[in-house]
Amino acid sequence: MSMTDADRAGAVQRVEPILDKRPVLIGIAALTLLVAILRAYEQRFGWTAGLDSFSPEFQTFWINLLQFAVVLGFFSVIALVAYLWRTRDRDFTLLTPAAETRRLFFLVQWLVVFALALFWGLSFFSEQTAVWHMTAVRDTDFTPSNIITFYISYPLFAIIGIGAFFYARTRLPFFAKGFSLAFLVLVVGVFMTIPNVGFNEWGHTSWSMDEGFAGPLHWGFVFFGWMSLAIFGVVLQILGRFRELLGAEGVEALLRR
Repeated sequence: MSMTDADRAGAVQRVEPILDKRPVLIGIAALTLLVAILRAYEQRFGWTAGLDSFSPEFQTFWINLLQFAVVLGFFSVIALVAYLWRTRDRDFTLLTPAAETRRLFFLVQWLVVFALALFWGLSFFSEQTAVWHMTAVRDTDFTPSNIITFYISYPLFAIIGIGAFFYARTRLPFFAKGFSLAFLVLVVGVFMTIPNVGFNEWGHTSWSMDEGFAGPLHWGFVFFGWMSLAIFGVVLQILGRFRELLGAEGVEALLRR
């Protein structure tokens, strides 16, 4: 029984595209919206309720936000890792080259959102924190800027990075057969900026009030933050797998599009 033209057209339409740009666009839009909300919240309540940590307004607008952010971040990373692990592929021999290529593209998009989250956390909000502490009197380690930076933006990019790592481990044969050193350096390095916050705040409280970025107390952020450059190693591994799946001609055709 032969297919009609209408049947062929319908079959073509039902074929899942190799590259779907919607995930990265949604991720970038959601992340940008969150940053805008956080910045607007700072602008609204930073100076009016964030200068005196003993005031009831500080408890309402900042300590409650801190507690909510810590609890949400803790349960979010557990839920994300548990979901990715429970829904992992048990048999990669059933994975077609087209499906693996599609997943590689999805991982690349995940890493793009991760890189943007790193910028907002390690650059935008971190530099803002230094400016805040050089212009406002610090009477607590949990200043408005610190709460946004260290307890929201840092855990956010750490969760996105951990999610990317477990997605690769549970969905892609190349990353599932062993541990990618580049991926481990990337995820562990940027995650370690969070424990370094404790050392940083202890130092500022106990013996060093200088907020200059070049101060030794901030070297840990630089050391771990620069581990984000390992993302280039991860990208090289992904590109190598693309070449294996598509072949030289397929890669050239893709680049010409």
